[in-house]
Amino acid sequence: MENTGRVVYPFTAIIGQEKLQTGLVLNAINPKINGILVRGEKGTAKSTAVRALAALLPEIEAVSGCPYNCNPGDPARMCESCRAEISAGRALETKLRRVQVIDLPVSATEDRVVGSLDFEYAIKHGRPRFEPGLLARANRGILYIDEVNLLDDHIVDVLLDAAAMGTNVVEREGISFSHPAEIILVGTMNPEEGELRPQLLDRFGLCVQVEGVKDPGMRAEIVKRREEFDANPLEFVSRWAGEEQKLKERIAAARHLLPQVEASRDMIDLAVRLCLQENVAGHRADIALITTALTLAAWHGRTEVREEDVREAAELVLPHRCRNIPRPPLEQAESRGEQPEPPGRESDARPESPPEYEPKERQELGKNERREGERGANEDETNAVLPAGASERVFAIGQPFAVRKIAKERDRVLRQGSGRRSRTRTASRAGRYVRSTTQRRNDDLAFDATVRSAAPCQPYRCKKGVALAIEPGDIREKVREKRIGNLLLFVVDASGSMGARQRMVETKGAILSLLLDAYQKRDKIGLIAFKGNAAEVLLPPTNSVEMGQKLLEDLPTGGKTPLSAGLCKAYEAAKTFLHKDPNISPLLIIVSDGKGNVSMGTDKPWSEVQKMAGIIQKEERIKTLVIDVENDGFVSLGLARELAQALGGDYYKLDDLKADELVQAVKKV
Repeated sequence: MENTGRVVYPFTAIIGQEKLQTGLVLNAINPKINGILVRGEKGTAKSTAVRALAALLPEIEAVSGCPYNCNPGDPARMCESCRAEISAGRALETKLRRVQVIDLPVSATEDRVVGSLDFEYAIKHGRPRFEPGLLARANRGILYIDEVNLLDDHIVDVLLDAAAMGTNVVEREGISFSHPAEIILVGTMNPEEGELRPQLLDRFGLCVQVEGVKDPGMRAEIVKRREEFDANPLEFVSRWAGEEQKLKERIAAARHLLPQVEASRDMIDLAVRLCLQENVAGHRADIALITTALTLAAWHGRTEVREEDVREAAELVLPHRCRNIPRPPLEQAESRGEQPEPPGRESDARPESPPEYEPKERQELGKNERREGERGANEDETNAVLPAGASERVFAIGQPFAVRKIAKERDRVLRQGSGRRSRTRTASRAGRYVRSTTQRRNDDLAFDATVRSAAPCQPYRCKKGVALAIEPGDIREKVREKRIGNLLLFVVDASGSMGARQRMVETKGAILSLLLDAYQKRDKIGLIAFKGNAAEVLLPPTNSVEMGQKLLEDLPTGGKTPLSAGLCKAYEAAKTFLHKDPNISPLLIIVSDGKGNVSMGTDKPWSEVQKMAGIIQKEERIKTLVIDVENDGFVSLGLARELAQALGGDYYKLDDLKADELVQAVKKV
């Protein structure tokens, strides 16, 4: 954020976010900490604090007129232009300037971030020239990314490379260029919107979790100060100018003292022990912990690191690097998942199945095996699960688990929309440039391809004062890719057989895990349950994963298994939504053991299931995934696998899902 004349809320006027303020100040003192990630719920002053930091940063010396803010005292880290000036024996003009805080919008294109070819210059002069992007402007400064977890993956890759190497390397559109990009990443995010890739997460030196202030008096003071600022910003800023100046002076004093601060071997050993206790990966955490402890000592006016400095630094350095510690995207879901019901118990305290259940189930399954033409008719298993007099039960949700990244094969369909799951072609100017085309859709010029097309014809064309003559037939446009969300229709078997051996507890945990992943990927979700004699749409396609979660929690189990009715209802729902939104890509996630025992018509249950599966398979736009919840017991019928084959979809066992072997499950949507 450059100085645009906009009045910013004072840093020292922020209430109740001391840890956040400390983390930002430490980065102002010592840029080698390498940035901070601010995680927290909406409306907790994340963005306000980061933007207010700019007024507190000391000035730096930079080469005058250099778009990369090169340091005149460090020739090794200069851009090509500044090095050429030094090689020619010319003195570089310098100036003092504020450290810039550059905003990186979530919608920024790759060209805008890394830089691109200057088209106008190339046409006039016939040679390429690099036009710097946001990474160039952010060199020796702060790159601020609001909602960093919503960035497209290819933009994240660019930031990773630049942060790791301190250099931005551009190889595109016929040019090869590099420039210094020593950036401090400052990102804010709401964990409910999804998590960051671990590679990017580890690049942030510090991480702070912020929450809303709970004290009523402090909340009232926050409201009062904000009203005063909105009513008269200049007067409010003037009133806090004294506190701001004191803080600036303290930061300057700490920067001056920092080179003199030392950490004893005991303090280094303590830092290493803390990192080992938290099972962090690599050594970046150890280095960041000592660097932060040194900075804290300087902040407190000391030249020697103390134990309290190391432990305070650990609270900022380790939380986002600890492995095997869940960071749930939805607090309610995780609070239920952290304390799952012990095996063999349900939340409703209803009586357990009779002790003779195991052999009885095996006997009845054996009978079903011997019945010709009745391969799925094992409703006796339902009777074994349900106590006498009970018709339905509500099972607890099993513990959710982390879902692997879900990718999608690229398609050739032009789609609109947004999301984070599937790669697709887009007619908009947002997205990654993957190739060029002669088709004209949106005037998104592919300059490199256009020049290559026009180049062979230059000797025969009238140039009229330009270096390159371009005709309409030479023009090429960019073909771009982006990510969009999908429609996930969960088709859940809620019959009595799902109560066997805690199947429904485990099934609900697996579905909840997929729901959380759908929330992060901006998918629409729907929920269909089938039991008794019919199927029901419990939740029409919606963006509200919370509603799906609540319905899943209260979903009862009992009765027969009308599998064909569930498939029919899912097919109708998917077709209806396709009529409303042809850009969507529906995926039916069928969670069942495949043992349908109720027909909609006169056919036998399994024959009807196969016919319905064939109808779904013919609709190419609808993809399917079958999750088999059948336990591998005395007899395994394998009907869910046959169902997946009939649907032409993917097949997974529930245990594969639990063992984290799946959830590439939806990667072929």
